[in-house]
Amino acid sequence: MNQQAQLDALANEIRDTHVCPELEATATQLVMGAGDPNADIVCIGEAPGKNEDEQGKPFVGAAGKFLDEMLAAAGMVREQIYITNIVKYRPPNNRDPLPEEKAAFWPYLMRQLEIIQPKVVLTLGRHSGAAFIPELHISRDHGHARTVRYHDSEFLVIPLYHPAAALYNGGMRQTLIDDFMRVPASIEQHSKG
Repeated sequence: MNQQAQLDALANEIRDTHVCPELEATATQLVMGAGDPNADIVCIGEAPGKNEDEQGKPFVGAAGKFLDEMLAAAGMVREQIYITNIVKYRPPNNRDPLPEEKAAFWPYLMRQLEIIQPKVVLTLGRHSGAAFIPELHISRDHGHARTVRYHDSEFLVIPLYHPAAALYNGGMRQTLIDDFMRVPASIEQHSKG
């Protein structure tokens, strides 16, 4: 079974086992992820918003457009990476996912990463960053790669500000672009290490 088929089977398992049924009941659909199932880079946000819930794809609103800009600045396109969220259903009124909701989806996110086998995980925002790096301070740690172990898996994780941060604070745009531009060098450095 190829990687996309494995990801599709995982999405069906989430639906069939009704992970977070209260979220499932208020969401339009499951937002599993999108992009290259064999990507070197996986971007992980926290949870789908309104546009994502409607379209069934992650990062399709204003923050997604800025993510596309950052990819372009680094010489990449969305189709070359894989994008997902920790929580796969939109929380009502775009509230933050509850700790138990993140915990319920965490094993499925880990299985997604095991299927894709990326070289680097980019966490978008402090919530997804802190899921991998509990002691994370995004203002201090953004753009700094570190190795994170989870059971038998090891990931190079680079915490980044959420693209939405640049929408609220124009001064953040360049910081985000600069951090993103350093990703290929971080991958290369990690491969040698």
